[in-house]
Amino acid sequence: MRKAEKKTGELTLKEAQKKVDDWIKKYGVRYFSELTNMVVLTEEVGELARVMARKYGDQSAKPSEKDLNLDDEIADVMWVLICIANQSGVDLETVFNENIRKKTERDKDRHLKNEKLR
Repeated sequence: MRKAEKKTGELTLKEAQKKVDDWIKKYGVRYFSELTNMVVLTEEVGELARVMARKYGDQSAKPSEKDLNLDDEIADVMWVLICIANQSGVDLETVFNENIRKKTERDKDRHLKNEKLR
């Protein structure tokens, strides 16, 4: 897919940041403090970890956990990360692309040579 093409419903990181910001301004009153959002992120990652442990790990789900939803937990983590980026002035699209460039430069051969991954 060429860069200019986009499927219906797909969001760029920039668009996702704007969508979250618009929602916060319309429904959320204001962003929680950065520290509160860090705690909320930790909570959301814990909820994601619970789903992963039940779905892919050795733990079985409790009767009250019959509706565990991996997709929703990942989206919750993304939401809070986007909130933290927005309130901290981080352009996720820019920093994500830079992070891929850095990882590629640093690790382009490392994993290919790792016998444990074969």
